[in-house]
Amino acid sequence: MDKVKVVVADDHSIVRLGIREVVQRDPRFAVVGVAASPSELVQLCREQAPDIVITDYNMPGDDVYGDGLKLIGYLLRQFPQTRVLIYTMLSNNLILSSLYDLGVSGVVLKSGDIDEIRVAVDTLQHGRIYRGAHMQAANSVLASGDDIQGRIASLSAKEFEVLRHFVSGLSVGDIAQQLNRSVKTVSAQKIAAMRKLEVDSDQALLTFCVKANLFQ
Repeated sequence: MDKVKVVVADDHSIVRLGIREVVQRDPRFAVVGVAASPSELVQLCREQAPDIVITDYNMPGDDVYGDGLKLIGYLLRQFPQTRVLIYTMLSNNLILSSLYDLGVSGVVLKSGDIDEIRVAVDTLQHGRIYRGAHMQAANSVLASGDDIQGRIASLSAKEFEVLRHFVSGLSVGDIAQQLNRSVKTVSAQKIAAMRKLEVDSDQALLTFCVKANLFQ
């Protein structure tokens, strides 16, 4: 019986080695490649056609494929037969739950036990979705209405920029620092964007952005 082919991607070598060791303890799995960047990951997917990809959520510094939702969305579209498992430090349940809406097959937190990866890949190998104990059920809803593109088009460039950073997992304070704006200004721009998109909570805003492929 052929082994399940796995590709591992993380920008930290010690993490890559750790994941590889854990996965290959199970003789059913074979790590056929490791990547240190999104570009390397995409190339391995093209060359190896892996059954499972285990990838970090944040791998900055790649201008071609980016990271976060942009990279994950690309993987899911271009390699639909490959199941994607996210291994991340991210702990924002709004974003984690939305990753499932996007189509990932599982999420494992780096803050937990690395051996959880073995449980996750076993779950994926059996064709199921892996949801760790850290995950809470979340509604998969897209803001209703008949003019979604019109709402998106009404966003200003600065509001769009704030949303892009919000979807990547940054807080209002982090976004303010990143964009060199005041927290008050960023907060006002986020609220204005929510009003234009007709959403009334962070969960609804995040889900709208993901389901509408706003940053793909």
